[in-house]
Formats: sequence, structure tokens, C-alpha cells
Amino acid sequence: MTIKERYEGIINWFSETMPSPTTELEYDSPFHLLLAVILSAQCTDKRVNMVTPALFDAFPDPHSLAQATEGEVLSFIKSVTFPNNKTRHLIRAAQILVEEFGGEMPSDIDNLMKLPGVGRKTANVMLAVVWNKSAMAVDTHVFRVSNRLGLTNNSKTPLATEKTLVKYIPEEKVSTAHHWLILHGRYVCKARTPDCENCGLTGFCKFYSSPRSTKSKKTSKTINSTKSSKASKSSISSKSPKSGKS
Repeated sequence: MTIKERYEGIINWFSETMPSPTTELEYDSPFHLLLAVILSAQCTDKRVNMVTPALFDAFPDPHSLAQATEGEVLSFIKSVTFPNNKTRHLIRAAQILVEEFGGEMPSDIDNLMKLPGVGRKTANVMLAVVWNKSAMAVDTHVFRVSNRLGLTNNSKTPLATEKTLVKYIPEEKVSTAHHWLILHGRYVCKARTPDCENCGLTGFCKFYSSPRSTKSKKTSKTINSTKSSKASKSSISSKSPKSGKS
């Protein structure tokens, strides 16, 4: 299979099965998406979505957040990972938005990356989600899934992965492909045990066709078999009469 055929097959499958994917972060404005993405670094979207509603209500725009104290912001986000650092990032990012951009969100990668807590991945998320630009944000899911599928050839860095994906994916589909790969990595092609048996991409997947994937397939079957065995024993135990006085 050529690299072109692999890309075409995978893109066609995603287009049919997941035509309109979106971010799982909840937000109501570009500014609030920025806050959510900063908070999501090494933290689950589920956890971030638990803390952002109150945070968004308290700080509806950059001007209000720029004037906040660290204690005020920390009280809303203390349950996320690295809350102290993220508190400082949020406040300083809001201050820079006010001081340098008039409270407006910049729409180019260079200016976005001037904001504390915003690296290339976060900037690309903003470009792809808010402005639907041809930007590929590479997180751990995108990095892992791209390598496993064979969309990249053992890329060593997120930037290398980004450049390869953007090279082969049609420009109008890049921002959508970002969501495809994240969601596939989150729910199917998981880090420890990829769910190959329930994956529709095995016909195009380089990892699945390789000898080393055999161990993962066996592990998956063993785990499922163990779960079924435990469930069966539990069911039998619950039906057995209990001894003792009534």
C-alpha cells in the first residue's frame, strides 16, 4: 500500500463515519476556548469542562480576567493539573490580550504563541477550531495514532508529525482531521491497549498488520476474557444461598 492510498483510505473512512467532529471542550467564545485549551494541558477535557462554567461566568472577557488576583482565579481551577502555573498563565494571557491586542483574540500562530501557556499545539487548536484554518494541532493522541496508522514514519517530534500530516491531508480537511485523530486516539486507538477488534481502520493500519501488534491483540482478548470470567463468577456467587442465621 502506498502512502497516498493509506491517506485516501483513512480519510474516506473518517469522512463517512465521523463527518462533523468537534472539540469536546465546552466554550462560548474564542477567549473562553483559549482558557479551556490552556487548562487542558496534561488534563482531561472532562475535568476542564467541570471547572470552566463558573470560571467563564466570573471572567466573561479578557478585561475582567486581567484585573483578577491569583487567589480569585485559583479558587475556580484548583482541581485541574498544575493549577498554580495555569492560574498565572491565564491572568497574564488576559493582560497581554488587553495591552497588545485591544482585548481581541489574534488569529495568527505567531501572535497566539506570545501568550503564556500557549505553545504551537494550543495555537493550532485555536486556528483550527475558531477560524477553521488549515492547522494541525498535534497532541499525544494525534502523535500516537498517526504513527500507528502509518500516516507518519516513526516521527520523533510533534512538529515532524504536523508537517507530514499537513503535507498529505487535503488543505480543506486538515482542521477536521485534527478532531478525527484525537477522538480515535481517545476512544479506540488507546495508548496502552488499542481496541483493534473494534477499529474500522485495520485494513489501512500499519501497526495492525505488523508482527508486533499480535501481542496487543492477544492482550485485548485476554483482558476481555478475564472480565467475562469475573462477571460470570460474580453472577454465580450472587445466586448461591448464603449461610448463617436469618
